[in-house]
Amino acid sequence: MVSLLAKAVLIDTTTGAGHVVMYNPEELKVEQGNQFAEVAIPGLNASPLQYVRGKNRVLTMELFFDTYETKEDVRIYTAPIVGLLDKLPQTLAPPVLLFSLGRVQFRCVLTDAGQRFTMFAPDGTPVRSTMSVRLQEYVDVSLEISQGLFLGSPTASAIVNTALTPIVAAISPSAASAMHVVLAGETLSGIAGAYLGDPARWREIAKANGIVDPLGVRPGAALVIPGPPTGPSGAGRTS
Repeated sequence: MVSLLAKAVLIDTTTGAGHVVMYNPEELKVEQGNQFAEVAIPGLNASPLQYVRGKNRVLTMELFFDTYETKEDVRIYTAPIVGLLDKLPQTLAPPVLLFSLGRVQFRCVLTDAGQRFTMFAPDGTPVRSTMSVRLQEYVDVSLEISQGLFLGSPTASAIVNTALTPIVAAISPSAASAMHVVLAGETLSGIAGAYLGDPARWREIAKANGIVDPLGVRPGAALVIPGPPTGPSGAGRTS
């Protein structure tokens, strides 16, 4: 079995395009909290607090880009990520994104992308950059928030798998035909039915991933799917 390093990807859920970072971030910082309002009551030394609502969670990180050896303009690699700040003509708003790093799945929008260029070629071309990225959680009105920090949906899973499949093929063409991110409630037999057309073929997926206990697969695990890439039956559906 070929062990693949999970790569951080920013996926445009509108187009399905995946923007793979050059190097995985060294750390992820998550901010979350609640909003309270002070209830003004004359005569009290301190005002009672009234809970208003929860705040959208925020994920921040620093991304590193280096093209010193090739002498390419590093902005070739940073520009597509900065471009995710641009509004789409059909919605007049920036795209909704999915940040994916192995078991970490975060549906969000890009609110800030600050660049620092720290090395230049002799002709002045920037060849090294550190980008500070701020992603704010995006939640549809109809989306039921699951317990825990990161959440996903069948649509989100299909987007991740569509974007990751060519990445896996580029890393190791013989390693797998597809990659699937396991969601809460999914089973190996269900995944086998979606990808391989037969729930009884779950053993092939278990063998390809070295799974001993088929009931112990955790949500968020990235599974290698052997065989011809047919794609999940839920791909392309909206939720």
